[in-house]
Amino acid sequence: MFRYPIPAAQARAEIVILKSRFIGIIDFADTVEAAQAFIRQVRAEFADASHVCHAFSVGFGTSTTQGCSDDGEPKGTAGRPMLAVLSGSGLGDVVATVVRYYGGTNLGTGGLVHAYGDAIKAALEALPRVEKVEKRRVMIALPYSRYERIKLLVAAHRGEIISDDFAADITLELEFVLDDVAPFNAALREMTAGQIEVIAL
Repeated sequence: MFRYPIPAAQARAEIVILKSRFIGIIDFADTVEAAQAFIRQVRAEFADASHVCHAFSVGFGTSTTQGCSDDGEPKGTAGRPMLAVLSGSGLGDVVATVVRYYGGTNLGTGGLVHAYGDAIKAALEALPRVEKVEKRRVMIALPYSRYERIKLLVAAHRGEIISDDFAADITLELEFVLDDVAPFNAALREMTAGQIEVIAL
């Protein structure tokens, strides 16, 4: 089954290095648009910050869309280290920002790399996680006489009725955890002697 950990809620952590404040903020984002909206929101909240650098990784494993920005810091000192920490965290669908308030002392490129990476690590320590499970929607059409029994079969396979249409027949839109679709379809065909089976959406 395709499962992976994702942020369950937003987490924040602050570290201070030579009077510069680095505020790491991590949240869930399952699309690039959601990640960009989160980044805009943080920029608006911390409009007086010296820099608001970001990194995101939408998707999981080999199917990810990633992005990062140094937001005016020396090239490669903020976004890339942040993305490296995120990639090593095992999380999917994640967006992170580090807000910096300059403290008057230059940290050098090595110092910045550590500071931005450490701010993300601190936020990760505070981050609640939940497991994302891939689901699939299917449709079935059935006569009224079979409705109650098939409803019980859906429940027995941990399915959920998303919508129903009562016309000449009943059309149900159902959602299952991906691994439960084939067993449900097999049980449905057996119950109805092959007269009803799922239609993929």
